[in-house]
Amino acid sequence: MINFKIITRILGILLMLETMMLMLCSGISFYYQDEALTDFWISAAITAGTGLLLYTLGKGGDRQLTRRDGYVLVSLAWITFSFFGMLPFYISGYIPSITNAFFETMSGFTSTGATILDNIEELPHGLLFWRSMTQWIGGLGIIMFTIAILPIFGVSGLQVFAAEASGPTHDKVHPRIGVTAKWLWIIYTGLTCTLVVLLMLGGMDWFDSVCHAFATSGTGGFSTKQASIAYYHSPYIEYVISIFMFISGINFTLLLFAANRKYKKLLQDAELKWYICSVVLFTLVIAVTLYMTTPMGVEEAFRKSLFQVVSIQTSTGFATDDYVLWVPLTWGLLLILMIMGACAGSTTGGMKCIRMVILSKVAKNEFKHIIHPNAVLPVRVNRQVISPSIVSTVLAFSFIYVAICFISILLMLAMGVGFEESIGCVISSIGNIGPGLGEMGPAYSWNALPGASKWLLSFLMLLGRLELFTILLLFTPDFWKRN
Repeated sequence: MINFKIITRILGILLMLETMMLMLCSGISFYYQDEALTDFWISAAITAGTGLLLYTLGKGGDRQLTRRDGYVLVSLAWITFSFFGMLPFYISGYIPSITNAFFETMSGFTSTGATILDNIEELPHGLLFWRSMTQWIGGLGIIMFTIAILPIFGVSGLQVFAAEASGPTHDKVHPRIGVTAKWLWIIYTGLTCTLVVLLMLGGMDWFDSVCHAFATSGTGGFSTKQASIAYYHSPYIEYVISIFMFISGINFTLLLFAANRKYKKLLQDAELKWYICSVVLFTLVIAVTLYMTTPMGVEEAFRKSLFQVVSIQTSTGFATDDYVLWVPLTWGLLLILMIMGACAGSTTGGMKCIRMVILSKVAKNEFKHIIHPNAVLPVRVNRQVISPSIVSTVLAFSFIYVAICFISILLMLAMGVGFEESIGCVISSIGNIGPGLGEMGPAYSWNALPGASKWLLSFLMLLGRLELFTILLLFTPDFWKRN
């Protein structure tokens, strides 16, 4: 049976944490004396009251979380955070539609970055800060943060980690998963603070620097400007953000190994090699294409290519140019990057490079097997044999990922959305990218989409952020059986 008491209690704790975040944003509103101050207080009061109620209702239950409990908790945590996180937008009246407010907040917490706002600059500072903060919290994971504090309440976080962590395999650098989570958050925070300083050196004020650092580390892409990074017209800022987006696309356990001077892990990692090679290859191809088809010079073509390739592959979604105006070849290349994504164990979306590595090795082995039918050909990654169960999971994930994309595109078309826009929105949402194609590209908001399509895309954002199976398991009858 599902242990709803402990799940309810943990959700109550999470809402208390969200209340603290809302109060922090109210401090920003107070500092700038903007009109969202009261709205944050009301939102915090509603969130705190609900959190206290859930915590009280969850008392007295078994403190042991099972694997099934973990999947239910993770799914409900993202939905709950998004529901209460939309309150400041809705109560303030800046996003008066529940559909739009939920979409914007889910886009933030899943670090997708798609927006329905047509004039971002008109939002008060407090709401802009909250909008960016949702991506920072959602980037490494609400639940990753939770398992760092769960031991305080006598609850194991291992099953939660298994449900939330991205990728087919999960590396542990410490026997206690809570300790690993704390170290990952330290690195995450350190990267964010370093980026804040570098952006301020590039001419950004402290507020924009913090907001863009949140969105970069969380690979979310929400900007405080409607024109995104293009607003600043600064090659320095573009290169700095490109570097930090790239770093945020690396498996954070590898960054932790690097912090402990275990550089051999980085040099031998097959997924990191795939990630670096794909960034280099796609950047060069698009840069040459831009140089040949636009008035851009060599440096500008390289810079805009690098920025957009890293932004799309890491699912950040920042923009320094409207790539929809580039030649169609570049759209196809960027669409491949949307699907592929960066490294597992990072804050990024997409299918992840590790799955590309495994799929490529499986395909290579099939060609060998045709020539040598009796040969035993194990799949090896980082000199280790990948178990058949993991290979099977990767193949199943890939099939389901593609199937969901096709079904969702057909549903979008049935809702009256254009073909180009349907493909872009679906791939962007399930890959947590942000901008799409056509009229949903980086120069436009998604406000014009039908309401039903926004709920579908919100669901796809959650599916992609939690690696499909976490959510889809809840719709299988076997999951809810007693044994």
